[in-house]
Amino acid sequence: MSLSKRQLIKEKRRQERRRQRVVTILIISGVALFIAALLAAPTIQNALTPVGEIVQITPEERPMVDGRALGDSDALVTVEVYEDFQCPACRTFSGEIEPLLVDNYVADGQVRYIFRHFPFLDDQAAGNESDQAANASMCAAEQGRFWDYHDMLFANWNGENRGAFLDKRLVAFAEALDLDMDEFNDCFQRNEYEEVIQEDLRSGRQAGVQGTPSVFVNGRQISPGFVPSFQDIEAAVQASLAESGE
Repeated sequence: MSLSKRQLIKEKRRQERRRQRVVTILIISGVALFIAALLAAPTIQNALTPVGEIVQITPEERPMVDGRALGDSDALVTVEVYEDFQCPACRTFSGEIEPLLVDNYVADGQVRYIFRHFPFLDDQAAGNESDQAANASMCAAEQGRFWDYHDMLFANWNGENRGAFLDKRLVAFAEALDLDMDEFNDCFQRNEYEEVIQEDLRSGRQAGVQGTPSVFVNGRQISPGFVPSFQDIEAAVQASLAESGE
């Protein structure tokens, strides 16, 4: 039995609708696969990239260590520094200016020094090395080793988003410091301190932080927009001590 002209038209339309549905499904599937590949890229990079050479450190004694803080909790002056472990200026600051502050003001109880996380360099990058370095440092802090891990990160820095702080390297840093790896890995994989890190980030933005390192002395930012020198910070510390009558 042959189909009428009307039936042929209806069948042709039905087949066209079916073809369009198939094309739509293929397009959606392709987009989904593309997005999944983008999301998986950091994980694939982590899996395929070798750990590479690790620069070892000699742990240093620091005064009155309390997690991410150094110094007397009752000190009249508080210095807070917002940093991103991938930031080259932070590496310089931690190697050159931080020790001067610790030796001259923290060790004798005049200043309490606090490290704040500001992992902003991931914002325009495909990876998450800043966030994961902050995550790992907090897991080290859980074992009382924040400052050793801090030093390990900066000793192994080799540029922004170049693979220095891939997950497998962050784990290897912990192993090199002889941390309890069961505890570290559990903490690291669960991103246990994500909210603490995000709270630092929020507080920094509310305070006007736009880059790192950003230094605050008793809540007042020193040299906004520029990396302050030791002399800039020292002047602010001295002024704050004078205001307190010291």
